[in-house]
Amino acid sequence: MIGRLKAVRTAAGRITLAPILVRLGVFLATFAGLLLSYPVQMLQGQTLGALAVVAVAPAVSPHRFWPSFAALVTVAGWVLATDLHERPIALWRLLGVAALLYLAHTLAALAALLPYDAAVDPDLVVGWLTRAGAVVLATSVLGVLLVELARVGSDGTGRLPVTIAGLLVVVGLTAMLAWLLRRR
Repeated sequence: MIGRLKAVRTAAGRITLAPILVRLGVFLATFAGLLLSYPVQMLQGQTLGALAVVAVAPAVSPHRFWPSFAALVTVAGWVLATDLHERPIALWRLLGVAALLYLAHTLAALAALLPYDAAVDPDLVVGWLTRAGAVVLATSVLGVLLVELARVGSDGTGRLPVTIAGLLVVVGLTAMLAWLLRRR
């Protein structure tokens, strides 16, 4: 027992700031996504505490299933708010939840790679966040463009071309990624 305490004390003394900040980012992105997706009426008392626990789990253990679990709870909150509480779908909220889900996911991937005692070059984290920001910006622009294209037909006829365009983008990106992987 004393040997274990000494090992824990030694490990705690070796913790560095960068991995802790990345895990804090996982928590903040996850918690903000949860708060944005759930109906305001539910964000009180025990529900808020449960959502905080859901947000802490991927920050503490990002290499397990907790990031996926937190994403599922976030999506469940979105469905609950829009279907059961009949909250209208606002574009800013949809883009915000999607961006926070992606940010939590990518930060959890980084946190899973970083041991608590890692000496991390700040450029690594900045580069990681820059790429994540570029992905969020590109998908937001594409999302807004597709939503606006869907509104072109006043009788809803704009939805089919937008759906086909979205599928073509997905197929094109998949083909490009496959080509890049084969090129390696």
